[in-house]
Amino acid sequence: MLRFTGATMTELLQLFVVFFKIGLFTFGGGLAMLPLLERELITKRSWATSEELLDYYAIAQSTPGIIAVNVATFIGFKRKGILGGIVATIGMVTPSLIIITIIAEFISNFEDIVWVQKALAGINVAVAALLTYSTFKFAKKTIKTWWAFLLYALSFTAVYFLHVHTVIVILCAAVTGVAIALVSGKLKKQNAAEGS
Repeated sequence: MLRFTGATMTELLQLFVVFFKIGLFTFGGGLAMLPLLERELITKRSWATSEELLDYYAIAQSTPGIIAVNVATFIGFKRKGILGGIVATIGMVTPSLIIITIIAEFISNFEDIVWVQKALAGINVAVAALLTYSTFKFAKKTIKTWWAFLLYALSFTAVYFLHVHTVIVILCAAVTGVAIALVSGKLKKQNAAEGS
């Protein structure tokens, strides 16, 4: 049986509110949400480090579901266990659920309204800018070695020029990362450090 203290309820409410705000004010999903997630989770609250957030993004990208929702689940779980993961996830999806329900209920032929088309065109430009910013920042934090740059170049070439399915690229990159860690001995060092 779960016991709720005032502090637990406050922290769960805070998880819900933070992720509700993120879900309400971000468009484009995925990488477009990265700047707001960084500001809310790293800068303002220290709920995660930059490295953790990048790891959550990598895992979320490789698992089924929406990236931002998966990240919310990871952060919520880290903060308050399973219940925290559930509350953070509900906070993230609630704004979309409300907005989609209102649009479906009250506006017919939504995409045919001129001001909606103009608003969406503006949002698309903003999302493109956010994606460019996030991609550049993400690359600066993750491409630190020659083999990481080589893996980046090969992955980009495979997806963009050769049209290889992203799942195959992600799986190959994961296997390559593990192989490099095994060859360089980093995996053994990390396992030894965790064992001591």
